[in-house]
Amino acid sequence: MTCSRCCGFMVEDHFLDLEGAYGEMWTTSWRCMNCGRVHDSVIEQNQPAQPKKVLAFPSGEPDYQDGDVYLGAESFIRRAA
Repeated sequence: MTCSRCCGFMVEDHFLDLEGAYGEMWTTSWRCMNCGRVHDSVIEQNQPAQPKKVLAFPSGEPDYQDGDVYLGAESFIRRAA
C-alpha cells in the first residue's frame, strides 16, 4: 500500500484510542513511514470530500513594457492529501 500524500511505504500500526465511547480501545490503522500520515477509517470519513480551488499564476517573466499589468490567473483544482 502506498501513501496518498507522498507515495511512501505504509505499515500497519496499532493506536490507543482514549476518546472512544467505551473507554480505552486499541485500533489498527495504516501509517506512512515517510510523512507519518495515518490512514484511519474515522479520519477518512471526516475529511472534506470536495477538493478546494487554488489559484494558479502564469509562469514566466511578466511583460510591463506598455504599462499594463496582467492580472489574469487561471483557477484549477488541486487535491491535497
